[in-house]
Amino acid sequence: MVLTPKAVNPASAAEPIIHFAARLEDSFHNFREKRARKRGLTPIVVPYTGYGGPGWVRVLCRVLLAKPAADGDARNTSIRGWRSFTSVPVNDVAVTIVIDGAEHRVTADRGGVVDVRVDVDLSPGWHEITIRTDDSDIVTAPVFIVDDSVRFGIISDVDDTVMVTALPRPFLAAWNTFVLDEHARRPVPGMAVLYERLTRDHPGAPVVYLSTGAWNVAPTLTRFLSRNLYPAGPLLLTDWGPTHDRWFRSGTDHKRDTLARLAREFPDVRWLLFGDDGQHDEELYGAFNESHPANVSAVAIRQLSTSEAVLAGGRSKAEEHENGSGIPWVYAPDGAGLAELLEGIGRV
Repeated sequence: MVLTPKAVNPASAAEPIIHFAARLEDSFHNFREKRARKRGLTPIVVPYTGYGGPGWVRVLCRVLLAKPAADGDARNTSIRGWRSFTSVPVNDVAVTIVIDGAEHRVTADRGGVVDVRVDVDLSPGWHEITIRTDDSDIVTAPVFIVDDSVRFGIISDVDDTVMVTALPRPFLAAWNTFVLDEHARRPVPGMAVLYERLTRDHPGAPVVYLSTGAWNVAPTLTRFLSRNLYPAGPLLLTDWGPTHDRWFRSGTDHKRDTLARLAREFPDVRWLLFGDDGQHDEELYGAFNESHPANVSAVAIRQLSTSEAVLAGGRSKAEEHENGSGIPWVYAPDGAGLAELLEGIGRV
């Protein structure tokens, strides 16, 4: 086994001044962690799907405290609904990642999240890596390596794009997020079929699910996507807590920064962007198209209701966005409608 120090998260030369809210959150987490350990809770690693390209892999996971389980039980699968938001993260813990026989030692962040780029050369396609802490069981995580010859990919929003959550209605959105499990959520009709068709027509195309949701719900969303036959791919979520310089993280900034990062990581890939017209997807995708026109194939926006689609005429907004950009935009209330429009412009 080879230890690779390049994987360790780089420390800034000048540490930023930590916001009061972040210091308060850290103190609260430390208090909860001490109490949880006294109650016999032990660390687990919750693995997330990663991705990469020639010479590198982005590894994602989270370290939490959970009740000891019987041999063979997967403790992370039992953390569902509102319980996923009350789980205790383990911050600044050492995590060992094993890829292709080589060990890489990294450190989880304040929220127990590991998000690190590791220098390693894997063949294109799906691979499994292992992750553990010094006190946890070993878990496996899937990673998808994008071939250097791939020129097409899918970036998809989650809420109200692939899964009906009714986010414009905050109380129902909270119920869907904190209480219901994936069995009670409804897929958007036709979207899984459309994504499967696109990946079949473009072998090796990456599918990335981008959401402002918290890492706490990643296992639930992964099970939902799998159960409803969406193509496998990494979920790029965020942490809802304070940052070093503000009270709350910005979901819009998270999406904007992630889109820019994907453009840097895969400069030759043109992305088909899927979102909905309920929040900020149109604005974000429009800005991304302006700054990275070579990385956008088309934009497909799901309208939140049939009545909205009829009133909008299906293409009126699209024409506004297309003027001057040259990138096609399509609007429809479901996957079948988007597929028909995308086929009409040669994107399916």
